[in-house]
Amino acid sequence: MRQPFATEGRPQLPTGWRRLLARLPIRLYRAGLGPLFGKRLLLLHHTGRVTGLRRSVVLEVIAYERTGDTLSWTIASGFGPAAAWYQNLRRAPRTTIQFGTRHYCTTAHFLPPEDGAALMARYAPRHPRLARRLCAFMGFEVDGSEAAFRRAGRSIPFVRLEASPGQRAR
Repeated sequence: MRQPFATEGRPQLPTGWRRLLARLPIRLYRAGLGPLFGKRLLLLHHTGRVTGLRRSVVLEVIAYERTGDTLSWTIASGFGPAAAWYQNLRRAPRTTIQFGTRHYCTTAHFLPPEDGAALMARYAPRHPRLARRLCAFMGFEVDGSEAAFRRAGRSIPFVRLEASPGQRAR
């Protein structure tokens, strides 16, 4: 099994036409078409830790929860802990997201490995193809068993974005 997120095993960032394709959902959100993605994707706005410039990235929602007046979205860093958005949230955890057409002020909470294992174990049966692809993309070998997805989930950086009551932006 490859060492996850080692320099040589880390997934490469897309370039050229693949980068344009990967960034297309950002344009769709900006055009007001965020609802096309349902509850599967969100647009995360973050501030560059070096430049201080506003950045945006569209990420898959692994789990969406509503508990009373509190909303939370859990996302995973497919490029590991070195992903720019992940590093930027580490530096400045308060940020905004767009989910559908609504904007929310959120605070990022970085989940421990055991929570990541439980998340992957719940996510994999709901989205088996995506879970296998995500794990293969990140260099994890999974045989489809819950134990294999739990092992992978312990190494994937997960972030929970929480919006408290009254923190809706705009």
